[in-house]
Amino acid sequence: MKVRPLQDRILVERIEEEVKKGNIIIPDTAKEKPQQGKIIAVGPGRIDESGKRVPMDVKKGDIILFGKYSGNEIKIDDKELLIMREEDVLAVIEKKED
Repeated sequence: MKVRPLQDRILVERIEEEVKKGNIIIPDTAKEKPQQGKIIAVGPGRIDESGKRVPMDVKKGDIILFGKYSGNEIKIDDKELLIMREEDVLAVIEKKED
C-alpha cells in the first residue's frame, strides 16, 4: 500500500538504536521506543494565510529526531510507522563529512 501524507505531515519509520551496557539484557517490554527515524514520505507543505504553499524543510530519506510522544502510530503492510506534523521534528541528523 502507498501512503501520501497531506499538507505538512510526514511518514516516519522508527530506527532502532542499539545500546549495550555490560552483560545486562533489557527485555523488549522494558525498552523505550526510539526517538529517531527515517522519513518515508513527505506532504507538499502547509498553506499560509495568503494561500501560498510553504515548502517543507525536511525531505524523504532524512534521519530525524522527534519528541517522545510525537505523532500517531499507524500500521501499514505489517510495518509500524508514525505520521506527524513537520513541527514535531526536533532536528535533522546530517552525516559528518571529513
